[in-house]
Amino acid sequence: MNKYEVLYILNGEATDEVKTACADKFAALIADLGGSVTTVDKWGMKKFAYPINYKTEGYYVLMNFEAASSVPAELERQMRNDENVVRYMVTKK
Repeated sequence: MNKYEVLYILNGEATDEVKTACADKFAALIADLGGSVTTVDKWGMKKFAYPINYKTEGYYVLMNFEAASSVPAELERQMRNDENVVRYMVTKK
């Protein structure tokens, strides 16, 4: 099991329920794939350094997890297909 962290930005215009549902969905995905989430740190709304898709703010979430080496690819695929995710970055610790 490798240690990873993922920082992703959700659409700031989404409702609080949608933001919470997205965070829970990605944590559950890791658990379903045999990994374990160690921490989920919701940073909240922050301004972007530059506009992304004509938006200036987003909801930041940092999640640390342990999983097999195949899990980050599936997590990135799911985030790429989610319309609420503006940006994401998975790094190995």
